Amino acid sequence: MLFAGMPESFSEELTLFTNSKVYSPEHNLQVYGKALPGEDLIMRLFAPDQTVAKLDQITTDDDGTFNHVLLTWPEPSTNFPYGTYTIDIISTEQKLTQNTDVKFSSTTDLADVTVERFVSTLVFAPETAAIGQPIRVFVQTTSDGLLIGNEPSKLLSSTHVHLPSGISVPLSGSFETLHRGLHYVDYTPIEEGTHVFHVVAFSQGTTSHGSTATNVLSQDLGGISDQIIRLNDILDETSEELDILKSEIRGFDTTLGYASGQIDENIGTFAISAASISESSSQLNALMLPIIGAIGLIVALQVAILARRR
Repeated sequence: MLFAGMPESFSEELTLFTNSKVYSPEHNLQVYGKALPGEDLIMRLFAPDQTVAKLDQITTDDDGTFNHVLLTWPEPSTNFPYGTYTIDIISTEQKLTQNTDVKFSSTTDLADVTVERFVSTLVFAPETAAIGQPIRVFVQTTSDGLLIGNEPSKLLSSTHVHLPSGISVPLSGSFETLHRGLHYVDYTPIEEGTHVFHVVAFSQGTTSHGSTATNVLSQDLGGISDQIIRLNDILDETSEELDILKSEIRGFDTTLGYASGQIDENIGTFAISAASISESSSQLNALMLPIIGAIGLIVALQVAILARRR
């Protein structure tokens, strides 16, 4: 059995040791150390998400020492996942606290397992936004895969947003909590351009960073979409009017075709009439010439008679 050589933290009246730093299922978590003789101690085992996985209360021996099996590690589950756990001991008389970290893993090989926390930060924000229109930015913080953090003002105390103009605006005091490890902030952009949200999470000595960017426009996509819809309506109306105009033009073509046919027909009729008139005129001339000739002969005779009488 491997024993820890030195305590993670130390005081003259309260010390804390564990029988190992890395545990696997079915191994005992043994906690020992020294406090005041006959003193009541509260022992807590915090899971990676900072929730209390085990709570015990013991009393030290007459010499102030204690040795207690806090837990037999179960098979991993949602209540006991693999990850880094914290053992916390509170001295009820001295009002002192000591703690140390241990690792729950599938193997106890120290060469393959390190006792450290892995804090992860994810940031979710809209890809586009509009000036003067509030947007909501979501942040998820986890440790060893479990959601952590109920106080965003402390957990996200260094979070800020970089504006296109180059200045930074702090956001730490504006976060609200949806759920443990899930937080959000409502932000109203005042500049057009790319806004970078830089989230800094700090938990139990470990820092994690996450960032995302939002492109801020002069108006949001909803307004642009409304304009496109109105433009489509206008185009639809114009298309309908063009269809009506085409229909009227087709009717006008029919009318022109009919009128042209009528004109051709009338011109043919007029040509026939002109030919008939020409023929009638010839016949009339043939009839009139003898008459005119006779009249001329009569006039000549009368002139001759009158001349003899004189």
